Amino acid sequence: MLLALINLPARLGYLILFALVGIESTGVPVPGETALITAGVLAERGQLHIEPVILVAASGAVLGDNLGYLIGRTGGRRLLERPRFLEKHRHAIIARGEPFFVKHGPAAVFLGRWTAGLRIAAAWLAGVNRMPWRVFLFWNALGGIAWATSVGLLAYALGPTAEHVFKTVGIAGVGAAVLLVVVFVAWRRFRSVEQDP
Repeated sequence: MLLALINLPARLGYLILFALVGIESTGVPVPGETALITAGVLAERGQLHIEPVILVAASGAVLGDNLGYLIGRTGGRRLLERPRFLEKHRHAIIARGEPFFVKHGPAAVFLGRWTAGLRIAAAWLAGVNRMPWRVFLFWNALGGIAWATSVGLLAYALGPTAEHVFKTVGIAGVGAAVLLVVVFVAWRRFRSVEQDP
């Protein structure tokens, strides 16, 4: 992926990034996150700019997810409700899915951005299980922006090392490490405030 984008004009690089992230978010397994990591590395090298990389990736994620939601809400739901072949199992998916999305839908949509399988399926599942669109839109936009910013900036900060780190420990591992550092720093600050009279 990196080699494919290195010698392209910046405008084409942004367009490829938007397309790959948008298509992946719609539910098609293409390397959208890899494209974002690559774009972050290229921004670190000065071939792209990190601000448009984040904006383009976030826009592709939000638009793609909304299309996936619409497909899930219309066609996906109809497919699961059809009679006959495996009808009992398909209805069970809805029976389990709807209560899950009522209780955990916002978290699944937001956090699903950082998990490969869920990033591809979360929008469809939210649509199939009739999560209210406004709730979906809010958490999806928040997740898309946070994902594009965190992954894009991390790739930008790590530069060429980013691809190796992401491949070795995965985005979830990197995210967990960042979260641990944030929690540790917050805990230390909280303790220091408690100890000051």
